[in-house]
Amino acid sequence: MRSLLGTAALAGGLTTSLAATTWWLLAARGHRTESRARAMTWGVLACAVAACAVLVWALVAHDFSVRYVAENGGRAVPLYYTVISLWAGLEGSLLLWLLVLAGYGVLAMRVTHPRAAGLRPWAMAVICAVGVFFFGLAFFAGNAFEVVSPVPPDGPGPNPLLQDHPLMGVHPPLLYLGYVGLTVPFAYAVAALVTGQTGRGWLFVARRWTLFAWACLTAGILLGGWWSYEVLGWGGYWAWDPVENASILPWFTATALLHSVMVQERRATLRVWNLALAASTFLLVVVGTFLTRSGVIASVHSFTQSAIGPALLGFLVAAGLGVGALFIWRADRLGPDEPLDSALSREAAFLGNNVILVGLAFTVLLGTVFPLAAEALNGQRVSVGAPYFNRMAVPLALTLILLMGVGPLVPWGVADPRALGRRLAVPASVGLATVGVLGLGGLRGLGPLLTFGLAAFVAATIVGQLVNGAGLARAATGAGWGRALVVAVARRRRLYGGLVVHAGVVLAAVAIAASSSYGLERERRLSLGESFAVGDYTARLTAIRPERTPRRMAITAHVALSRGGRPLGVHAPALSFYPAATQAIGTPSVETRAREDAYLVLVSVNDERTEATIRLAVNPAVLWLWVAGGVMLAGSLLAGWPPRRSQPRPAEATATAMEGART
Repeated sequence: MRSLLGTAALAGGLTTSLAATTWWLLAARGHRTESRARAMTWGVLACAVAACAVLVWALVAHDFSVRYVAENGGRAVPLYYTVISLWAGLEGSLLLWLLVLAGYGVLAMRVTHPRAAGLRPWAMAVICAVGVFFFGLAFFAGNAFEVVSPVPPDGPGPNPLLQDHPLMGVHPPLLYLGYVGLTVPFAYAVAALVTGQTGRGWLFVARRWTLFAWACLTAGILLGGWWSYEVLGWGGYWAWDPVENASILPWFTATALLHSVMVQERRATLRVWNLALAASTFLLVVVGTFLTRSGVIASVHSFTQSAIGPALLGFLVAAGLGVGALFIWRADRLGPDEPLDSALSREAAFLGNNVILVGLAFTVLLGTVFPLAAEALNGQRVSVGAPYFNRMAVPLALTLILLMGVGPLVPWGVADPRALGRRLAVPASVGLATVGVLGLGGLRGLGPLLTFGLAAFVAATIVGQLVNGAGLARAATGAGWGRALVVAVARRRRLYGGLVVHAGVVLAAVAIAASSSYGLERERRLSLGESFAVGDYTARLTAIRPERTPRRMAITAHVALSRGGRPLGVHAPALSFYPAATQAIGTPSVETRAREDAYLVLVSVNDERTEATIRLAVNPAVLWLWVAGGVMLAGSLLAGWPPRRSQPRPAEATATAMEGART
């Protein structure tokens, strides 16, 4: 019965999404079909909810007659991991994609900007057309509700790596909210090209949707790094894995789009650039989906090979050709752009920022796809690893941080070089002083020292902007510094929200530079009672204990950890053996502190359980990477918070005007 219900939900979703696309296209052409289109859009969401609900029902009820449950479910799997097994496999992850896409479709239908109202029917037609493809994919190529015969008595459960940490219930949905949310700005970009309305109208909708999707994608990427750090046991959080790379590609171009729309909002320029960024960001989402679901790469994050891969590749080619044809068709509506007044302007800084972000995306895409292309052409496997990505991406990233500090100090239009030099003097001095102090303090390495100096430069810029804004508001309102800062931030949320995001980015850069450059690591085989030291930390093996549960057998090493002679408690890194796994799954134990983490991994245990090989790593500043993610999300929330409808009080309005003229 569940198989029939689920298949019916997919068939209903395919039918309603086809109908919704048709009705929205007719509405865009002036026919009175919008009410039917809206009803069908709600129907698409209802079918997606039903399909997901039926599959979760089958997982919880252990209905092993459903193929997806037989391959990803298990009676011994805890309820939480049973429910989130919805996205543990290829077919179930498609249902989550459809659920998110249908939800976005309803929201995009109900929430729009008055200046983009004429574009909404075309944009909704694009969103529903994307839904047609993915419903067709889920129904024909990856039906999770196929029947298994004979029915097995039990299943293997999800991938053991996906049932060992609660973050797997949060990380994939956030990534999907980011990935799928980028469909909406793409749809409005296509609508702008179709109608020829390539001015500012579509940007009012695209910016907010891009910002929300960007925030979700940022959170998903960082939580994925946290999961990797806490579960995989290799001691890091980013390995330039192809699927990791696929997740950050649209992040780069979405970040570029968020910056360049501000230029077009002020003047008639970068129209082609913004439309191309919105389109390429969605296409990069499809590229990432293809890499993850085609089976062409081997990764802990990817799924197995299936018929879904060729269908996704065909969709990617068709979408790319369609967008290219629209650009050629509307070439007469896309230019000429208003030229930039000066290289010393905020517009030019934003354009430079965009070029670097697109360069980063291209660099990562090339390193990810080149091995696949080389193997397809000559049959030889080519490895592109971390040295390539670090050598190519790090200089671009450092240049980007430099522009983050310079950009807010450069005015719109044309900057006076002497005035700009005066504005840069204090932040530049802070950055140089930071490098000097840290160098004299014993830190080595050009890369990390340069990162710290640039971070201090950007931080000084941000603090200066906050003090300047609060000072102007204080002069206009007579309020204290705290109230004046609140007034300044409240009146210019986008500016200060962006500065908070920049603060999060530089904090993440500092954490990455410190943890990757100054970490210590040592591995040693210990007998019971023996100890060894790494830096200020000492680890002593006190016990080795086996543990058996219905879903796994684990061996845990009890390690007493101390720092500088002060006990920090007993940690328990483990090796777990799952019936469906071919090798042991390591579970590290992490002592998290503000300055550094002590990272303990159980590598192996002898048969008599009297000796264990322990790896102890001291990773500086890792905590601040996760804090940086929270700072970036707070900044994006502030930047995207809708403005108040009420009129400002005269004094506050004066403060806002003064600050706007100054910045």
